[in-house]
Parts: sequence; C-alpha cells; structure tokens
Amino acid sequence: MVKTGAQVLCECLIQEGVEVIFGFPGGVLLNLYDTFPQYPQLRHVLVRHEQCAAHAADAYARITGKVGVCLATSGPGSTNLVTGIANACLDSSPIVAITGQVATPFIGRDAFQEVDITGITVPITKHNYLILDVDNLARSVKEAFYIARTGRPGPVLIDIPKDILQAKTEAHYPDKIELLGSKTKLFGHPAQIKKAAELINAAKAPIIIAGRGVNISRAYDDLKELAEKAQIPVVTTLLGIGCFPETHVLSFGMLGMHGMAYANKGIHASDLVIAIGMRFDDRATGVIQTFAPNAKIIHIDIDPAEIGKNIRVDVPIVGDVKNILKALNEQIIPCEHLDWFRRLDQWRHDHPALEIRDAEGCLPQYVIRQIYEATKGDAVLVTGVGQHQMWAAQFFYYDKPNSLITSGGLGTMGFELPGAVGAQIGCPDENVWCIAGDGSIQMTIQELATIVQENLPIKIAILNNGYLGMVRQWQELFYQKRYVHTQLASPDFVKIAEAYGIPAVRAEKKIDVIPAIQQAMDYEGPFLIDFVVEPEENVFPIVPPGAALVEFLEIPKPKVQSIR
Repeated sequence: MVKTGAQVLCECLIQEGVEVIFGFPGGVLLNLYDTFPQYPQLRHVLVRHEQCAAHAADAYARITGKVGVCLATSGPGSTNLVTGIANACLDSSPIVAITGQVATPFIGRDAFQEVDITGITVPITKHNYLILDVDNLARSVKEAFYIARTGRPGPVLIDIPKDILQAKTEAHYPDKIELLGSKTKLFGHPAQIKKAAELINAAKAPIIIAGRGVNISRAYDDLKELAEKAQIPVVTTLLGIGCFPETHVLSFGMLGMHGMAYANKGIHASDLVIAIGMRFDDRATGVIQTFAPNAKIIHIDIDPAEIGKNIRVDVPIVGDVKNILKALNEQIIPCEHLDWFRRLDQWRHDHPALEIRDAEGCLPQYVIRQIYEATKGDAVLVTGVGQHQMWAAQFFYYDKPNSLITSGGLGTMGFELPGAVGAQIGCPDENVWCIAGDGSIQMTIQELATIVQENLPIKIAILNNGYLGMVRQWQELFYQKRYVHTQLASPDFVKIAEAYGIPAVRAEKKIDVIPAIQQAMDYEGPFLIDFVVEPEENVFPIVPPGAALVEFLEIPKPKVQSIR
C-alpha cells in the first residue's frame, strides 16, 4: 500500500511502542502534523520550547525504561534540541530526536531555516541520520530505536526533509535488523567474574560504588544481594541514587564533591572498590591521583570505552550489570566486616552531615526533609541544577528505586520543569515533585503552560534564595565573597503560577513549611510553593576544586567566645 513519508513515520513509531511524542510544530513539519490525527495512538505533548521537548523525552525514558521521543522543526527548532540531546548523551538516556529539514533540493544552499543538524549533533549522539530517500525511512527508524536502547543507552537523531515527508513509498517496517559492529556484550567474561569474586571474598575493607547503570539495568535486587551477602557498604553516584535503599544499614549515601564525608573517607580507606555502572567522572573521584590509593578496582560496565578511561582498573568486566551481578553473586562467600563497619560508623558519627540546625527562617534542607516526611518517601523527585539539586540529593531518603530524576553529566539548569512533565506523563500514578531553584526554573518556566494544558498534578517546590546559589557559594568560598552577577531580582512566582492557572502559596518561615506542603498534597492538580529560604545558605560537605575526596569542607562550627 502506498503511503506518505509522514504516514510511514507514524506507523514506524507505533510499531516501536511509542505512545508519547514531545514536540513543537513548524513549517517543514506541517505534513507530519497534518497526519497525526490519523494516528490517535500517538499522544503529542505540545511543549513551549524545543529544549523542553528533549528534556521531557529524557525524563520519560528514565522513569519508564522506554525510548523517549522528541520532535522539532528545522533551523532554530532543531538547534534548540541540542542542549537536551547533549544532556541525554552524558546521562545515558535513550531518546530519538526527530527533526524536520528543508526540502532536499535546497540542502546546502543556506535555505530559510536550514542548519546541518546532523553535523552539529555528531559528538552528542550515538548515531544520526539524514533521510534523502523515502524508501530508507522505515529502516532508519528501526535502526534508530535499536541503537538508542541497545548497550549503553543514548540519543539518536533522525533528520527528515520536508519533501521526504510528502513523498510516497511502499516501504514496510522491517521485522529485525542487523548492524555491523553493533553487537553488545551482555554477559561478563567468566574468568573476570571469578577474579572479581576472589577479590571480594578476600577483601577486609571493600566498598561498592553504584551508578546509573544499576538503575538502567534495573539490577536493584542483585545489587542488594551482593551487598548483604558479602556485607559491603554501598555508596552511590548522583545518578545512582535510588538504586539501593538509603535507609538500609549498608547504605552510606552519595560520594563525591557534595557527597557524605564518611562516604568519601570510606572510599579513601578501602582496600577494594567495586564500581558498578558508573564512569568515574571528576565530580565523583576528586583528584584522580588520590582516588582510593590503597584499593584494587573492579569495574563493571556495559560500555568498554569507560573501562580504564579515568581510573586504573585491576579487574574489568564488560557487560550488562544485572547479568554480571547474578553470576558474581553465585561465587560470593557470605562474610562480615565488623572492624570495617566500626570505622565507617565512627566517621558517620564524627561527620553528621545530615543534621539540620534549628532556625526560625525557612531552611532549604528542612524543606526537602519535610517533603520526604510528608510523602513518606513515596515520590519521584525531579530537579534542576544548583544548590537545590544537592539538597534534594542529600536530605530526601530514596528507598524507592529510580526515584531521583536529575541532570548529572551536563549539569543543565532548567531540567526540572520539563523533566517533571516527562516523568509524570511516563508514570501518571506517581507522586511527582519538581524541586527547583529560583534561577534554574526561570530557564524553562514557560512549561507551566504545558503542565496546565496536560492537566498534570505536579507539585513544584521552588527553593528561592535570590541568588544563583551554587555560583554564589563558590564566590564566597573561593573568591573572597566577590559576588559578581549572581544576585537575582526574581519575579513573584506565586503570581506567575496563578497567571498560568496554577494555585500557589509562599512559605517564608519554618512554621509555614509543613502546612504549605500539605496544602499542595491535598490539591488534586498542579500546585506551586515558593519557599523563601535563607539567601546565603551553603551546601556542605564540599570538596574544593583540585582537592582529594577526603579534603572536604564541612559546615563551619560556631565560634565559642571565651569568658576570660
């Protein structure tokens, strides 16, 4: 049966199980948008900026485990996707970005709204396509989804010229494909797994670092089995949060620049580091030369390019985390490490990073803790980037798997609001909280309109300190308090929310916090709370740039005046 390229694309998406597309229309996509009503199975969510389409697709992919799809027109529409694509690339999120392109006769002639989006996105996609023949469209879509979800997940872009969407074809969607060089190693080498088991069984002070790979592989039970069987403490990366229950006795929180002091000290003193689905980025390791100086390293990851890239590795194991942990657990001998845990517990006692001081004002740490208490941990938190991201990582206990959705590798301000849209649409029954900074949310605040249009019951908590908080903190600690262009003249967020049709309240004191959170939770639709927090509150601990993990700064202790 003869069909247009637009019809072929829609039917290919349905074949791949796509239910939601986050997009924004434009001239070269009019044939596709005119075709959408023929396919009611495809839900189109109209975002208010193309960057937000990519972020929403990214968060949708993380929360559901499916491939997220975003759509933008040619020129500025496609370039607006770039930040979101780069974010998905660094955080290993499977998305397919579809862009419109000028008609094929005009490519390379600087036509209106023409950009070489495939050339632009080469460094930030696993692969990309420019479709020059409608007969190749179906196969390219099949390949794109396969590549996005296979191995280490990531973004793929398909650029489709206007005339290809209009052209006719009899092409059919292929049942399967085989790509040269695309074979992913799913099961670790038995000899390497045996070596790892031997090191674990012999270790006196082992520690596990669990990363996003555990969340991607959904290897929660397998990780827990390893930790409990061998009695090994578990720390996580920022994107690994939620892969191991944080109220578990073996949990020692997040490591790294703003990780727990006792987690960092544990890494430094360990004799064996078992790194699972993480890539040893600089925020996790501090100065590489000082990382785990006395430890042997086991590194489990599906991407062989990550093995040995940043940290020397004694036992590399390439494959899917879940499969490897299953095989590894069979060779683990149950044991205890009482002396090791005594040291770790002493460090936890000596460095109580999660204590919240008493204050009449609205402390951001207290806000996050009270959201945890009110939800009893049964929530998905989506954050932007800045101080609020770190407080959300530190003061909410993530026992629920995969319950923190945030921008890690790229550190993208503005991720929170469109990310919350994607997470809520992906899991409509989840209690989704958007944790925002007053600087971060203004990057993408227009998505309040999307929330209203889609009737999403997202709760939005703005930690409003009147600054670009994390940059201001660095200026305070490392630039002698020279605050240059970090103070914000923020708008009235309550009035802005109400202008979009979202009820909102402001909380300025400690006594306002719990009632405001409860009011938000009692309301069935979207709700915004503007928490006016202490303006110069800092995130601690912090590992200064160029320092080792154990060279952290903690909350300054109050000076005691002498009576003499």
